[in-house]
Amino acid sequence: MSEILEIVMLICFGFSWPLNLRKAYKNRSTKGISLIFYCLIELGYVAGIISKFLNEAYMASFSTKWYVLIFYFINLIVVGLNILVYFRNRRLERLESAEE
Repeated sequence: MSEILEIVMLICFGFSWPLNLRKAYKNRSTKGISLIFYCLIELGYVAGIISKFLNEAYMASFSTKWYVLIFYFINLIVVGLNILVYFRNRRLERLESAEE
């Protein structure tokens, strides 16, 4: 049951990150976006992944519970894409301000 609740939590977060990514990409701006926030979220997902590998009970049943990690990795990748878009938008802002 705890794995199901964990997956529900990860899915809820997982649906919000692509929406945030799309919005940031379309806005072409870093206003209202915190790179530190993104990095802390990434660190949290990495810690969650590592905790799974260090949990002996989880690893003992890994063959039947591996799917939980998929959701961590998906979220980790999408937040990473948000970070890349942040740097893209920052570059676009610099180019725009240099043109003025």
